[in-house]
Amino acid sequence: MQTFVLAGGCFWCLDAAYRALRGIESVVSGYTGGDSAEPSYEQVCTGTTGHAEAVSVTFDPDVIPAEVILDAFFTMHDPRQLNHQGADTGTQYRSAMFPADDGQREVFERARERATDLWDAPLGDVEGTLVTTIEPLGRFWSAEDYHQDFFAKNPGQGYCLAVAVPKVNKVRARFSEYRRD
Repeated sequence: MQTFVLAGGCFWCLDAAYRALRGIESVVSGYTGGDSAEPSYEQVCTGTTGHAEAVSVTFDPDVIPAEVILDAFFTMHDPRQLNHQGADTGTQYRSAMFPADDGQREVFERARERATDLWDAPLGDVEGTLVTTIEPLGRFWSAEDYHQDFFAKNPGQGYCLAVAVPKVNKVRARFSEYRRD
């Protein structure tokens, strides 16, 4: 098993999109990249903790390659948006990758390079330049229980319908050979 820690906007969306793929063993929503210990959702939402909403994705590389995990990451969010995804604004919604070691850093750098081809056209006022950072993985703090597998527990919730469903559908379509049935 391998584990990647990734941040790309609201963790509910990343969680839902990764759970749609075969080979994913677990997805844990949480916080990382900041300097406060044991952050709460309310604290992270203030944007003052330095933490990003992130997911820790554990997967079986014999079922789904690491490159697919990372290409899906760059498919499910817009890595050209600095410190926001859609209406979710603040550093806690930044696009970031948190490698556990130098090997992961290299894999993440290659994925970010591949993503430039996917995102080379401007979107509205967003430049074509990727703003995804690669930051050292510090402590990963699990989010509160109600955030775990949020989409499955709240499929009719407005945010899930408006924001998560399109992202899940985009990943399921692009990576159909890895889709859970």
